[in-house]
Amino acid sequence: MRPPSPLPTVDGMSGMDARDTELKKELDATLHARRELGEEYEPALVESFLEKVDQRIDGAVERRVRRQLAEQQMQTARDSRTPRATDSWGERFGFGIVSLVLAVPLSAIGGGVARLPGLLVAWAGIVGVNLVQAARTNPNLFGRRRKSSQESDWED
Repeated sequence: MRPPSPLPTVDGMSGMDARDTELKKELDATLHARRELGEEYEPALVESFLEKVDQRIDGAVERRVRRQLAEQQMQTARDSRTPRATDSWGERFGFGIVSLVLAVPLSAIGGGVARLPGLLVAWAGIVGVNLVQAARTNPNLFGRRRKSSQESDWED
């Protein structure tokens, strides 16, 4: 009887070595015990080895499920995040006051240098900055809304 051919190698290690050297040692020990003890102990040895393989698989599946569950929980937490605590009424009020205070010199400079077009550009910039700030603190302000989990893409 010829021994089985070795598994293909990766970086000098067989496929089983690369995956789990401890499991390979268990298999070697089981095969060695089978040779020493004879065929009458073969079912018990195979059963013992299969239990160890089953435990490895269960452990790997459990780790993978826990990791995926944690990733789903993190994604859910990110999706349901409301505006940050720093996006308070005081911050919005302060931004509005600073915007109006800066509007006076910007209007004077724009109107003095380029007359009406300069004044319009200055106010367009002021309005633009305030719109961006408003959209950042209230994502649903301009009609964008998230689809609820009960809504379907196939609605009539």
